[in-house]
Amino acid sequence: MVRRFFAPPVFEGDEEKTRAAELLNTILILLTLGTIISLLTIYLFGSASSQAYIATAAFGFLIIAMQLPMRRGYIKPVGVFIVLISTVSLTYTILIGGTIRVVLTSFYISTTIMSGLIISRRAIYWTAIINTVIVLGIIWLETNGYLPEPAFTVNIQQGIVFFMATVIVVLLLGTALRRLNESLEKARLGEENLSVLNAELEQRVNERTAELEKLNQHTSRRAAQLKAITELSETIAQLQDLNQLFPVATSLISERFGFYHVGIFLIDNDRDNAIMQASNSAGGQIMLARGHRLKLGTGVVGFAAQTGQPRIALDVGADAVFFNNPDLPTTRSEVALPLKSRGETFGVLDVQSTEAGAFSNEDLQVLTTLANQVSIAFENTRLLTETRAALKQVQEVYDEFTRAEWSRTAAKAEQAGYRYQAGRIEMIEKSLNSPEVVSAVETGAVVTNQTNESKAKRPTVAIPVKLRGEVIGILQIESNDSARPWQTDEISLVEAVAERAAFAMENARLFQDARKRASKERLISEATTKISGALSIENILRTTAQELERVLGGSEVLIQFKSEESK
Repeated sequence: MVRRFFAPPVFEGDEEKTRAAELLNTILILLTLGTIISLLTIYLFGSASSQAYIATAAFGFLIIAMQLPMRRGYIKPVGVFIVLISTVSLTYTILIGGTIRVVLTSFYISTTIMSGLIISRRAIYWTAIINTVIVLGIIWLETNGYLPEPAFTVNIQQGIVFFMATVIVVLLLGTALRRLNESLEKARLGEENLSVLNAELEQRVNERTAELEKLNQHTSRRAAQLKAITELSETIAQLQDLNQLFPVATSLISERFGFYHVGIFLIDNDRDNAIMQASNSAGGQIMLARGHRLKLGTGVVGFAAQTGQPRIALDVGADAVFFNNPDLPTTRSEVALPLKSRGETFGVLDVQSTEAGAFSNEDLQVLTTLANQVSIAFENTRLLTETRAALKQVQEVYDEFTRAEWSRTAAKAEQAGYRYQAGRIEMIEKSLNSPEVVSAVETGAVVTNQTNESKAKRPTVAIPVKLRGEVIGILQIESNDSARPWQTDEISLVEAVAERAAFAMENARLFQDARKRASKERLISEATTKISGALSIENILRTTAQELERVLGGSEVLIQFKSEESK
């Protein structure tokens, strides 16, 4: 319990206050011991008055009572009170101390030091000034005889006890100061260690922040590159013309990635040269105008075209390359990326920069992805162009076939056409040669005669009957009402009828052709059966002649063997 009572308090989170409380607790203990020693001295020698005895006991009680507010955190108020009560008690003792008055004045130094330790640095100056004034006052009073006679005199025993008490107090005060110095030294070392630790932490934080910023910049740059690739892929994927694909691709690559020069080369059919097809730079346009080409295996572009591998050229480092193209004088870095389709290199994407060492391995990966996108777009556009050309060729062949078949059908027809008039159908002996019909045949469009220059001329509309774009007939309609105009919805109705009529006639023609082919195949099959049934050469020849005469209808059939003389 005694140890707990005299143990210094600890204030969590406030080391300065804890150290001040530890020092104040030590001072209170020393003062308590000093008071006990004084009481023992008075009791043993009994030369002091009861008033001094009571004052000393009261002082000790006040010192012990200061433990309570100190432990509640009132460090500075308790320190001020201790310094004040110590100064007052010391002054009172000196005034009544007799011959030890001069010795006791030295203890003002203790109160001065104590004020600086437990209150503040500024308090030590004020306490020193006040104590100096008190000591000077005591000396003046004693010199002029204003002080009363001493209450007791000092003998040898009292001097020894007083000396021992002084030694004990000094030793205890020295111990306290030594512990205080150790505490301050530990605090200083702790602060230095804390400063070093803070510096290290700040350095680590700065390094980590720099790494994060660098990583963030790298991530942002990579995201911007991928976004640019996506946008560029979407743009060139919409192009369907090879003449537009390469110029647009070079311009977009240069714009989105900030490259000085972007060019696209295609390898010729003999695979001897890489020929420039498009470029975005002014120097590239000059090269394009003169038909710039590179021999496979020559230069960065020629190497990529020949090997199918990307190639980087820089003007810095161990593998420095000197760029001497007069059309591109500011080039300091170049990368050539092969364009491939189905594993075969068909071209090269050439990218040049004005910065030294502009292309890293990550840039090479991004540009390779970009080159693959250009290759895919080129292949898709080429296939689309070839498909369109093949489709157009097939369409032309089919249209020509349709035109020839209907021309042959029209030539075999016994009549030129039919006329519906007054509820009956008549055959047309001659072809219609009216201006409306001729114009409709030539243009393939609807021709109307809305004007009425002569009352004998009736309003006429000529509508072409078209089959897959080919005009196979004309549908001419004349109105009995000379003042009637042809309405748009009426013409649309007739066009729909003409379209369906064209399909119906085509189906009828195909059906007739199918019947003819079936009849022909049947006749050939019958003749073949009969010929195959003959067992001798004479019967085979006779049967063949008879069947051919039957199939051809009254034709003379001659079969003659080839003799040796006719060789």
